[in-house]
Amino acid sequence: MAETITFFVGKLSNLAVQEASLFGGVEGQISLMRNELEWISLFLEEASAAHTDDRRLKLWMNQIRDAAYDAEDVIDEFIVRLEHQRQRRLQNLKFLTVVLPTCVIFADKLPLIHELDGRIKEINVKIEKILANKSRYCVENAMMPAGAWSSSSPNEVVTWGEKRLPIVEETDVVGMKDEAEAVKEMLLINGELERGVVAIVGMGGLGKTTLAKKVYNDPDVNRHFQCRALVYVSQVYTIRELLMGIAKTDFKTVLGQEAETNEIRDMGENQLGKKVCEYLEKRRYLIVLDDVWSIQVWNRLCLYLPESNGSRVLITTRNQQIALDAYAKLYQLRPLGEKESWELFLKKTFPTGSRSTISQVECPAELEDVGKKITGKCKGLPLAIVVSGGLLSRKEKTPSSWEKILKSMEWHLSQGPESCLGILALSYRDLPYFLKSCFLYCGVFPEDCEIKASKLIQMWIAEGFVQARGEETVEEDVGEDYLEELIHRSMIQVVKRKWDGRVKSCRMHDLLRDLAISKAKDSKFFEVRGNIFAYPFNPRRLIAHDSQNISQHLSNCHRLRSLICSIHFPQVNFWSCLRSAKLLTVLDLTLTVDPGLKRPEMKLPKEIGEFIHLKYFRFLGPRETRFPWSIGRLINLETLDLRDNFNLDIPFSISKLHQLRHLYLGHFTTYRMPIRDQRCFSSHLGIDKITNLQTLYVGQHGWVVRRGLPKLTQLRKLYIYGPNLRSNSSYELIFPSNLVELKLNSCRLKQDPMLTLGKLPNLRALKLINNAYIGEEITCSSGAFSRLEFLRLKDLDDLKELIVEERALPSLKTLQIYSCYRMEKLLHQLQKLKSLLQVKLEDMDHSLIEEIKNTKGEEFDKIRCITSIT
Repeated sequence: MAETITFFVGKLSNLAVQEASLFGGVEGQISLMRNELEWISLFLEEASAAHTDDRRLKLWMNQIRDAAYDAEDVIDEFIVRLEHQRQRRLQNLKFLTVVLPTCVIFADKLPLIHELDGRIKEINVKIEKILANKSRYCVENAMMPAGAWSSSSPNEVVTWGEKRLPIVEETDVVGMKDEAEAVKEMLLINGELERGVVAIVGMGGLGKTTLAKKVYNDPDVNRHFQCRALVYVSQVYTIRELLMGIAKTDFKTVLGQEAETNEIRDMGENQLGKKVCEYLEKRRYLIVLDDVWSIQVWNRLCLYLPESNGSRVLITTRNQQIALDAYAKLYQLRPLGEKESWELFLKKTFPTGSRSTISQVECPAELEDVGKKITGKCKGLPLAIVVSGGLLSRKEKTPSSWEKILKSMEWHLSQGPESCLGILALSYRDLPYFLKSCFLYCGVFPEDCEIKASKLIQMWIAEGFVQARGEETVEEDVGEDYLEELIHRSMIQVVKRKWDGRVKSCRMHDLLRDLAISKAKDSKFFEVRGNIFAYPFNPRRLIAHDSQNISQHLSNCHRLRSLICSIHFPQVNFWSCLRSAKLLTVLDLTLTVDPGLKRPEMKLPKEIGEFIHLKYFRFLGPRETRFPWSIGRLINLETLDLRDNFNLDIPFSISKLHQLRHLYLGHFTTYRMPIRDQRCFSSHLGIDKITNLQTLYVGQHGWVVRRGLPKLTQLRKLYIYGPNLRSNSSYELIFPSNLVELKLNSCRLKQDPMLTLGKLPNLRALKLINNAYIGEEITCSSGAFSRLEFLRLKDLDDLKELIVEERALPSLKTLQIYSCYRMEKLLHQLQKLKSLLQVKLEDMDHSLIEEIKNTKGEEFDKIRCITSIT
């Protein structure tokens, strides 16, 4: 609640500075509103941390929130109407715009300014009455002292790499050793050649997924099965998506080159299932189906899973009947015992930063009694223990501090059968106000969804949840700190980390997602809908992952700010109905296409340009999609994500999006110039004019980088797919010096790119994949790549040798070489890499592997210790 007011106050301050000319006669009323809301925001920060469900306080906070929403809508509607008025004037009087007197243009605004002044006055009167009610109805008395609940400021979240030692990882859960051995024994029974099914059954939060992943990653299991896949099912699924999850274990082998060209998107369930079945038929496989809610999942998926070779399927489910119907061997997971619960609690409450044994983790004697009472309240539920421990790890290690938490737990546990949600609510309450919205927003993603960290942070920024900490701070970096803070508090789980340890993807536990949705509904933060829409219906954020009739309801959503939905293509009235939501800030739209529909095409309507407040736009459409010229009117757009589309037609007007920071284009993108300008076409799209770009993904038929890239001085991450780069004797690749991460895919460079890339002073990660380079040698010159820490070479079919000269790659920590079959020598080059910590080799030439394994010498023993070969 406080964050809503705080963000709006910041927005008002920015508008007052940036758009002073717009609010000439209204400045006094806006200033009055801003001052009142600043005081209200401070009060709400304390109120949100107060441990109370007093109805008076809730009603008062809801009224203040609604008033702030009204004010934001009024001001943004004013800006939209001004922009539409400007567009009409440009169209009707285009030839006069250069000579029109300023007073005439201002006169056009007067009626709008007068209307804005009246509406702002009304809202100020409304706020004044709400403030009066605070004293009249003793709202302050409803607040408890907030001593038990910290309310940090955004500046207290330090950089993730420095703020604290890492907490216990998900796989390092105590009390799972015996369970893992038991499940492993069920899977590895010798002599059973038919396909077998094993099911782990238990309530939510018991650790079924954790146990399944522990078994899945066990070395004995890894050696026994030739092929493995772990697939998250959940309540919303399609068999095709599950088959895709299995296929992703080895895209090239299962699907051939279709995966590389996105043809896989046109495969139906039967065709994809046949591919998967053919691949698994001659292999002993293990498939883990996590979080199964319906026996129909197994009944349909098993048709594509061969029954021979001693293969196994491991299911996790809350419903024992599903396991019985699948004729599975049953493993009933029980709550942790008292000893295991205490060990897990200690590991989470006193993180040591290493996989220490429990004997190395100590609890002060004065805290042991209250600590065991807190653990007892969790009733052996690992999730509750982990969350409680994460909460206490940030508290003062004093009996009085822990006693306050214990009393709060008792209060929550008295609120009915959902006791675990009560415990989880403790950690939510303890979040600083600026993290509460970030946590709730994670609930907009589907159940068991693997969330891209970059996408999540970009959406946070678009919503206004992330604030820079000064002129030097990048909002994306602050967003990463927020995410790491939520992870540390055990509110979000890490799925994958990047080469530098930053989060690549994350997931929200089912129960925590339930909590987020419950809190969001209570505070009208967002609405999650399926195919049933109740009235009155005018949400601020709408989530509809699987809705068939959403269009008819959008025409009533005038206050809609965010829309995250998946709809079936084509849906004729969707765009016309969406026009009423002129204040959209976030639009994440997926159009699901019938695989049987041949070459589906779509032209986005020109009305898309009316959403001038849009900051985040992700679109996944049919096979061929054409964007209108009006996309250039999205002047506030910060993220445009089109990377998952097959064929895109993009207009030159994209170069007008000067606020754009992240641009993801599809592998096959064509660019459209105005007819009058085609003679001046300089083989690029004018992306060099978008100088705020931090991330750029550009695909085949894209723009030549010679002129454009060096102008992108803020660019940190660049991914180029396809033959856009042509390096020859007269042409040198030129990249911006600030580039941190570079990925070249299928570029087919003929000359060694390392001479140019090695000069980039800030490059820390380099990936050359799928014949990005088609030469036989790669040479890292002396002194080159001074800061490079990560190097991946994959599927370079002609590469024979990696040459490392003295003093090259002084900072390299990780080297990965995959499927470079012609490379025969490497070991002596590895000797020169003094900072190397990890080498991964996969599908390499036999003689190269033998050289690494068998060459004698102490210096070679060190290399073998850090080398993984598969």
